[in-house]
Amino acid sequence: MISGFIAQKGSMTNIYLENGSRVAATRCRVSPLIVTQVKTTEKDGYQSIQVAYGNRKRQDQSTSRKLNKLSLSLTPKGFKEFTRATDDPLNVGDSIEIDKVLQPGDSIAVTATSKGHGFAGVIKRWGFQRQPVTGGQSDRVRAPGSIGAQTPGKVVKGKKMPGHYGNVTKTIKGLKILKVDLTSKEILISGPVPGHLGSWLVVTKL
Repeated sequence: MISGFIAQKGSMTNIYLENGSRVAATRCRVSPLIVTQVKTTEKDGYQSIQVAYGNRKRQDQSTSRKLNKLSLSLTPKGFKEFTRATDDPLNVGDSIEIDKVLQPGDSIAVTATSKGHGFAGVIKRWGFQRQPVTGGQSDRVRAPGSIGAQTPGKVVKGKKMPGHYGNVTKTIKGLKILKVDLTSKEILISGPVPGHLGSWLVVTKL
């Protein structure tokens, strides 16, 4: 089977484990993935499984032609490749359920696009401390202060400065699958994950 799955982020909740401890969890919606391409070493130079996930109202022409050639009546949100985790036979058009890939207790990594916060200062973006109010600078307490010395006479590349905060690809490792519910098509992931409500997550098994 494949090495990961695609899920859609839902709201956070908390559950109690068997030992009585309470842990925070993120509820995520999952739908079956449809195999759209099987890549092999002989033909493509590497092995992977391409799957389609999600649904949209309209599809672009090139993608529609590809799916029509495969005799698949789909309008997916996107495509994603996963490596093979097992040697189970997979063909174009096959449906992959979540319980075939992930089970409760599995360690996972979640990759998604973080929330965008627009232009932010150094306190919000990097966690800087504010400057003292005394000393005649009561209106500059949230400014970054000095950004360099006389030598080398320029701002060093990578200096922590105000700027665009968020809207980048983030990966959180060391999370666990707490529950897989086929009836409600949901999974519970321990802790928070990147992204806004309804965003797509790539869940990879470690």
